[in-house]
Amino acid sequence: MPTSPKSDSSTAARRGERVLVVDDEKMIRWTLTRALTEAGYAVEEAASAAEALAAVERETPDLVLLDFKLPDRSGVEVLREVRRLTPEVPVILITAFSSVEGAVSAMREGAYDYRSKPFEIDDLLLAVRRALEASELREEVRALREETRRAAVVPELVAESPAMKEVVRLLRRVAQSEASTILLLGESGVGKGVVARALHDMSRRSAGSFMNITCTALPETLLESELFGHERGAFTDARQQKRGLVELAQGGTLFLDEIGDLSPGLQGKLLRFLEAKAFRRVGGTRDITVSVRVVAATNRDLQKEVAEGRFREDLFYRLNVIPIRIPPLRERREDLSALVDRFVTHFNREFRKQVHGFDAQARSVMAAYAWPGNVRQLRNAIERAVLLSDREWLDVSDLPLETRSGAAPVSAAAPVGAAAQALRAPEPARYELPTVGVTFDELEREYVRQALERTRGNRSRAARLLGMNRDQIRYRIEKFGFEKIGIPEGAVGEPGDDDGEGEK
Repeated sequence: MPTSPKSDSSTAARRGERVLVVDDEKMIRWTLTRALTEAGYAVEEAASAAEALAAVERETPDLVLLDFKLPDRSGVEVLREVRRLTPEVPVILITAFSSVEGAVSAMREGAYDYRSKPFEIDDLLLAVRRALEASELREEVRALREETRRAAVVPELVAESPAMKEVVRLLRRVAQSEASTILLLGESGVGKGVVARALHDMSRRSAGSFMNITCTALPETLLESELFGHERGAFTDARQQKRGLVELAQGGTLFLDEIGDLSPGLQGKLLRFLEAKAFRRVGGTRDITVSVRVVAATNRDLQKEVAEGRFREDLFYRLNVIPIRIPPLRERREDLSALVDRFVTHFNREFRKQVHGFDAQARSVMAAYAWPGNVRQLRNAIERAVLLSDREWLDVSDLPLETRSGAAPVSAAAPVGAAAQALRAPEPARYELPTVGVTFDELEREYVRQALERTRGNRSRAARLLGMNRDQIRYRIEKFGFEKIGIPEGAVGEPGDDDGEGEK
């Protein structure tokens, strides 16, 4: 078969991908191995179906070149088994018996491509490159869909205040630098995730993936697998290989939120990765090297955590190369009005409303409030106001009680009628305990009923109105007999299931 001393640069491997060559003819294996190695690929050979499947189980390749006719099994049978073990790995079948039926059969079984012997080496290398690029593109699309599913609202930064303008100025400088590790500091709710995304978008890595994970979201063992991936059989439920977020972030940004809560064991593994830019999947034996910018964030005082022995000192210094502090909302008052407008616009679109905004008195009240929960608390307050409003302009009565001047929380329960009246009052100065007294269960029942009615039975949004999570609202729905789907007795509207958006 014709050979080429060196493939065109367009077919060259970009990250040393591993190719498994399966053919019972030694000369063909030698020819393919030589050409692939010169093109920059790492190559493993197999002369039979048994050797090929053992190689796939031992260490998953990035692509398989598979002969159609093997001494112990047919290529199509091997193809089926490879697809079962590693469905994401592309397979190119090679055969000396070219036919339309054979090609159709191979593609039906999941082969990426089909080549007949004798073949041109350059043509085959091009097919290999295209298969790997298609595989990578599918992975990026999957990652993008996952990112979109997780994404919070409004990724753009609002920077009208001097404090935030300085943050943005620093972000632009850091984004264009070669800094591989950045630490974001700030109170809970200041928008560290939004800043991390903005940092990615302003960088030369913006074409790559932005992968994010909250370090407190999963137990240590699952978090390690989520970060670094795992090999098939690494643990009980590892039925196939999985690439972790570190690997999926290749060429882009990995955002680690709440890094201060990372377990000691994972702190050590993260340190090794940051220093070597290499890692191993759980259960793996091969080092995988990636080019990733790591942005970590925490609301903890890491120096105090180090002093008290809860955070590794060497990891702290490795992360703290470029610290950026995000100011709380009380230190960036000039941003409040723009944030309010941005959130109103966003929730108008989400809830299909036509709210024009807040009146002057409401804006004055919001400006006077300290917002201890920062931008997240402001966002939640505006979401609630827009969701429940049936007017074009929002006023003070649409704001949560704690933000209103002179407002006080409910200190005791009221009878059902009084509770209902209090909830419907346009702007009560204060909720008072009725002289007749009441049981707390009656008040709670009325609040849950009204929350479900207002949200048309949507449990997640009803939970947010009441400051609960979904488990708490489910418990009360069952407690008060408000049906499994969340529609209370006498509610108006269509049933609504949990939408997965409830606060956890």
